[in-house]
Amino acid sequence: MTEADVPAATAIGHDAFEPSDTAVTAQSQARGERRFSHLRSTDPAGAWVAVDDDERVVGAAMGIVREGVWGLSFLAIVPGHQARGIGRQLLERAMAYGDDARVDARIILSSTDPKAMRRYSRAGLGLRPCVAAAGIIDRERVPERSPEIVAGADVDATAELSRAVRGAGHHRDIPVLLEGGMELLLHSDRGFAVHDEGTVKLLAARDEAAARELLWAALAAGPRGGTVAVDFLDAGQDWAIGVVLEAGLALSPDGPIFVGGDPGPMAPYIPSGAYL
Repeated sequence: MTEADVPAATAIGHDAFEPSDTAVTAQSQARGERRFSHLRSTDPAGAWVAVDDDERVVGAAMGIVREGVWGLSFLAIVPGHQARGIGRQLLERAMAYGDDARVDARIILSSTDPKAMRRYSRAGLGLRPCVAAAGIIDRERVPERSPEIVAGADVDATAELSRAVRGAGHHRDIPVLLEGGMELLLHSDRGFAVHDEGTVKLLAARDEAAARELLWAALAAGPRGGTVAVDFLDAGQDWAIGVVLEAGLALSPDGPIFVGGDPGPMAPYIPSGAYL
């Protein structure tokens, strides 16, 4: 992937992962391009595109490595070019980057696409079923925010928290989320969360009590009457299930998490779709 491919890769991602009636906004395009440009700079050997005979980008994949943990940040193919082996070849290139880096663990957050789930399972990774939560917060049920939670905290303070949960820090990637208008919440030395107007983008904590307080604080930061969401809640996150149900959100099936090797306990944890 070159920098010139970034806008096309961003558009492919929108078409693949957003509802068909969702318009591309200037903010969403800018966020997508910022993500791809950032990962091209940190993991150039993991960034790949597929092009057709006219040199148009028809697929893209991005594998990233953080402190011995490999993750698939992105894989999508233009609909008219699916079922041709392009996705398999892109995944192989992205995973080979992890082989070159001699990683100890692998993480993929899958969509609900049966072809994607088959592809990741056949790559030798174990499947962890997940649910998602979404809806409008019942404001009468929101507890008082913990005074230990501070907004706009030091990004470097998150590194050890992430390492304790998934074996690698998020501190190289969180600034990109914040540049896109999201907010970081830090719970002393016990945990942190990143949210986008109440929709949780990342959360890691040393204990479930801190994780619950962070999740409540992130959800409550959403606009009154607006929809918020939490994705990729697997069986190890019952603490989060309790919070989202108490908040009045509805559960639905979500794409599974695929894991290989030892990425750590991955709990209490809500992974980032872009940065795992």
